[in-house]
Amino acid sequence: MTDWTGRTLELEVGPVAHGGHCVSRVDGRVVFVRHALPGEVVRAEVTEDKGGSFCRAEAVEVLRAVPERVPPPCPLAVPGRCGGCDWQHATPEFQRELKARVVAEQLQRLAGLEWPVEVEALPGDVLGWRSRVRLVAGRDGRAGLRAHRSHRVVALEKCPITVPGALDAVLERRWRPGTEIEVTSDGDGRVHTRELATVRGKRRARQLTGGEAVQHAAGRDWRLQAHGFWQVHPAAAETFAGVVREWAAAPAGALAWDLYAGVGLFASVLAGQVGPSGQVVAVESGHRAVSDGERNLADLPQVSWRAGRTEEVLPSLPGQPEVVVLDPPRSGAGRAVAGALAAASPARVVYVACDPAALARDVAFFGEAGYRLERLRAFDAFPMTHHVECIALLTR
Repeated sequence: MTDWTGRTLELEVGPVAHGGHCVSRVDGRVVFVRHALPGEVVRAEVTEDKGGSFCRAEAVEVLRAVPERVPPPCPLAVPGRCGGCDWQHATPEFQRELKARVVAEQLQRLAGLEWPVEVEALPGDVLGWRSRVRLVAGRDGRAGLRAHRSHRVVALEKCPITVPGALDAVLERRWRPGTEIEVTSDGDGRVHTRELATVRGKRRARQLTGGEAVQHAAGRDWRLQAHGFWQVHPAAAETFAGVVREWAAAPAGALAWDLYAGVGLFASVLAGQVGPSGQVVAVESGHRAVSDGERNLADLPQVSWRAGRTEEVLPSLPGQPEVVVLDPPRSGAGRAVAGALAAASPARVVYVACDPAALARDVAFFGEAGYRLERLRAFDAFPMTHHVECIALLTR
């Protein structure tokens, strides 16, 4: 088959697909095209073609726009430049509609469920929300983000979706080429910065500012390693904790599990429900997160911690939980974890998901094991990008 890389195609843009692009078809091949919107006609340049049934392209000229198209607020959110955002060229309302279509399509295709989906906005603006960023220094030493599906670094002067002021000091200086720089703006507005560099073949981290972040959610003040896991959107942790509280509904005295627990945000919610006579088991593989969690929840003796990978720890957990909360990584929980949880027979499973495809696959696995999807909420926790956060309630 001829390599189409560099070829310009005139395309009628079809439906949105998972991953921040839309689908078109040319001569029997699928073209995944970025910087376009469903219903548009565009000229697109093929950027990647590995043969087979599909290739990738970027819309370099819009011949017929849809009403939902807007100028991107960042001049780098265009073909060939920064790959950090996917949908800056769409209105915020249409971005959420596109994400809703993706979640619904994944549920239908992978779980066989026809499910109406609405993606809800979180409090705050669609700009200035990103509180955690990992940058990389290019050959000229300037910090930036990588182009889409590329190692090429696009230097930044500012980033409109990042918390205002968080990147100022990082972008003003020059770095050793290849250095990665992690920046976190915490709940008190303090900026924490560390560099990750490879020196003589060894990966080294050096804290430059801060180190211990303070966050606020679920009625508590949290102190944790600044670059450990915490929700990126400032309103996400509080919002998700509220949904978990409503759907978990763990009775007093019950046993509850919090899997992939992080520093224990959801464990704290469950602990408040089961009370001193109940028990919450939190499972987390990150040892620093476990130590931070134990420290933050030291006033809740009903919470106990297990350090290790969920799939390895799960078979050894005693008792029958009334409710399980899990917040797995982007790859999802998987068939083995779903089966083990079903064998434990909780009445309710509250599943927090950052990837709709992984969620849909796991909903199917839970379905095979006797659980059905009862409720679903989706949140625009990453405006301007294709990412979407979902919370599902599964019942026996």
